[in-house]
Amino acid sequence: MQRLPVVFLGGLIILASLSAFAQQNDISRYTLFTGFDYMISPARNLTERGLEADFGVTLKPWLALGGDFGAMGADVISGAGTINGSETVYAPLFSSIGFDPSAIHVPFKSTTYTFAAGPQFYLRKWEHFTLFARPGFGGIHESASFTLPQGIGVILGPAAPSPHQTDTELFFGLGGGFDVKVNRHVGMRFATDWVNTHLFSNLLTPRQNYIRFSVGPVWHWGKF
Repeated sequence: MQRLPVVFLGGLIILASLSAFAQQNDISRYTLFTGFDYMISPARNLTERGLEADFGVTLKPWLALGGDFGAMGADVISGAGTINGSETVYAPLFSSIGFDPSAIHVPFKSTTYTFAAGPQFYLRKWEHFTLFARPGFGGIHESASFTLPQGIGVILGPAAPSPHQTDTELFFGLGGGFDVKVNRHVGMRFATDWVNTHLFSNLLTPRQNYIRFSVGPVWHWGKF
């Protein structure tokens, strides 16, 4: 706990040092980000990796808009996770026949596509360092394949779900991060985004949180 004040003080010193640099005066009209994605969904022990692309149009020094022409994210990521039986619509059935639903774990593999659009707000207080925050509106599409544990399919009988599932849902998310300027046209972006939605509501009872970490080069061009 004694380290916390030291870390906090160090952060203030860094910010104070950054604020000594000149503010940005060479803002670009267009921004393209292409990077690596690492996304997790804790409730399903899901980990996915993939690629992301964002395209932005600056309207004001502090604002870019999303959509096909703005701060839009398009991700294709894949990975694997585990579904716990207690969080499925079959939990009451398992309990009624003496099975502990929480002891049932169903592994699965999935591929996720996300599309989002919305404003992106910038804080350009420093010459080589730009903070940003973004609410996002969009959709998430996931394809999943899983294998039921031996015997569970027999218990469920005709009610057993298909081993291949797909679903698409709308979402509202929040995110933010920072860009580090390398030169006039190139930088590095580090971002985190959060999404809450309810995929596979025919099988899963709780909503899911997705947290995405992104890193990669960001390209700037066009005089604002």
